[in-house]
Amino acid sequence: MAQQERAVRTRNALIESAAELFCKDGFDVVSLSTISARAGVSNGALHFHFASKAALAVAVWEAAAQRLRRITVEGRARSEAAATAGGSGATGSGGSLQVLVDTTHALLRGLRHDVILRAGFDLSESPVPVAAGADLRRRWQTWVEGVLAEAAREGALARDVSPQDAAHAVVAATVGFGALGSRNAQWLSQSMLTRFWALLLPRLATEAALKGLVASGRREGTAGVDGVPPPFRVTARSGA
Repeated sequence: MAQQERAVRTRNALIESAAELFCKDGFDVVSLSTISARAGVSNGALHFHFASKAALAVAVWEAAAQRLRRITVEGRARSEAAATAGGSGATGSGGSLQVLVDTTHALLRGLRHDVILRAGFDLSESPVPVAAGADLRRRWQTWVEGVLAEAAREGALARDVSPQDAAHAVVAATVGFGALGSRNAQWLSQSMLTRFWALLLPRLATEAALKGLVASGRREGTAGVDGVPPPFRVTARSGA
């Protein structure tokens, strides 16, 4: 049992080391010896767990995909809880649009603090021979499209707003914040994303839905984070 635990710790250390170096220097530049040295293990131990750098990259991506799935699953759970408490699309809960806002905040928190999640998104741009469909950005886009389709069924989207067009805007912004955040963490801050939603939500949502939406996200214990005192609500459409 102790040997198995050591093997798991070694494997996890290699994955985290690889993720840190992939984010810092890029997949093409990083060598296996650099990864093993950073993880504090021998080259032999690395090759015991991973046959190649590509295999290690796949492991990083798989770990990142698990983290993304956890973020989106928790977003769905919040939606179900809100529906149980106040009815789907109820003003108090914000419905699927609020779930989308909350989950984008959770994603950016993850990208700010979790190097494995960041590396998984970075590997979506790399010529790494990962499995078919191994693209976190595409998975994120699919999830966002699904939530916005739900919001449309709830009657929460403005009449002239296409769920697909809205998804493109949200995915472009969140993925862009993630890319920019690798150089300047301010792009991953709660305040930055709150201002984005404060700008977009009046265009995206109906007047009725807008009244129940919190641009800063619904998360306990976040008052004052990044200088934004939640809840930050958007109460009027632009130009109204």
